Amino acid sequence: MLHRDQLLGTASTTYAQELEQAISWLVSGIASTCVVFRKDCAWDARGLIMAALLWAWSSEQTLGDRFDQALRTSARIGSEKTPPRTSYNAFMKLLVRWTGALQSLLKQSLRARMKEFPGDESGTSKYEVFAVDGTKIRTSRTASNEAWFSPKGTSKRRKKQNGRGRKTSKKRLRQRAIQKKADSPQCVLTMLYHLGTRLPWNWRHGPSDASERDHVRELKSDLPANALLVMDGGFVGYDFWKELLENEMAFVVRVGGNVRLLKQLGFVRESHGTIYLWPDKNARGGQLPLVLRLVVVQGARHPWYLVTSVRDRKRLSDREIARIYRRRWGIEVFFRHFKQTYQRGKLRSHKAEHVECELEWSLLGLWAMQLYAQHQLQEAGVTGTLSIAKILRIFAEAITHADARPPQHESLVTLLQAAVIDRYQRRDKRSRGYPRKKYEPSTKPPTILDATQEQKTLAQYIRQRTKLKGLTA
Repeated sequence: MLHRDQLLGTASTTYAQELEQAISWLVSGIASTCVVFRKDCAWDARGLIMAALLWAWSSEQTLGDRFDQALRTSARIGSEKTPPRTSYNAFMKLLVRWTGALQSLLKQSLRARMKEFPGDESGTSKYEVFAVDGTKIRTSRTASNEAWFSPKGTSKRRKKQNGRGRKTSKKRLRQRAIQKKADSPQCVLTMLYHLGTRLPWNWRHGPSDASERDHVRELKSDLPANALLVMDGGFVGYDFWKELLENEMAFVVRVGGNVRLLKQLGFVRESHGTIYLWPDKNARGGQLPLVLRLVVVQGARHPWYLVTSVRDRKRLSDREIARIYRRRWGIEVFFRHFKQTYQRGKLRSHKAEHVECELEWSLLGLWAMQLYAQHQLQEAGVTGTLSIAKILRIFAEAITHADARPPQHESLVTLLQAAVIDRYQRRDKRSRGYPRKKYEPSTKPPTILDATQEQKTLAQYIRQRTKLKGLTA
């Protein structure tokens, strides 16, 4: 005899039970004894992770309302790992204390799940390709946030008011707007984005004057041995590239007018595309030139100048490099979804330590939602690009109606298996005359010079001296 719910076309599980299955799948690699709280604490590691994910998935407007909804949903799931009653301040105090350990465990679990996806769409089979980029996220203008996130040494002088009847030029207004935005407390986020699965891998964040290159130096220890970094023009510099080469890390970087390259230096056996990065300061200091390869790709409007550390064309061809760099746009799309679709362009916390927790769990929440949705697409054999807007709505509805038993065609799994973008052909929007907020000039090509005889002589001298030092050592 069929169950009454099956006769009515209703699923036998509630949204709360489906959410529990999703979270259990995501945190399957985390043991409950990995992090041990005090004996009088009603939380455990899995319970705090579950509540933090539900807090990040909630669509409520305020942080307190998100926490209340997450705590109610945890109770409906029937978990004994979360306390029945607690305050938002107590939750945040515990989260600040344990986010560092818990987010590391959760990242490892999510990466293990990512390895289950077959194939690689990054554009090459020899490397695991990671896009690297940074963005800035606004925070509330409070004393705590300004003390931690605002750039150090910014001027606080009052600007003189214009005289009566005088008009301010558009250029001056733009400069004022840029300066006002630069002085506001913002958080710099630098991310490693896995192009094969189109999912995050790791990130670092800091004050608005933090260095993205320093963040990459911290992140490179979490990369696999065959990693290939794809970066834009903000990640250039002799010391930075030299450090990557010494660590045997492959990279592709787009260069512009802020980079000067040399050719025909004769330092190594050269082939087509061989170039060198050897600033005058480093040459005078007796440092060796960096031997690289230049690839010029014709873009939609102007050519791209790409520099790579992989000099062997058989290992990484020009066509593969062009395909890889085009796919780097995926990290820009992720930032757009995080800031606009996910509405995390401005974080709501008033304390700096709470801002960091909100940012960490928001990134983990979006990563977990995308990963679980991709898993459901793979299980159903559905092909297509995930719609982040649909995924956010599905999880928000499941949390809001956690007690409900949805119809079979509206269960969490069924809805996620249909959460792909529509397939109609979109028009090219580049010719639209809508107002643009950015007034940045187009990227100029790098300066490529023939090496002088003096530079060739100096390079050979430094090379011979380096060999002698190696033999004597």
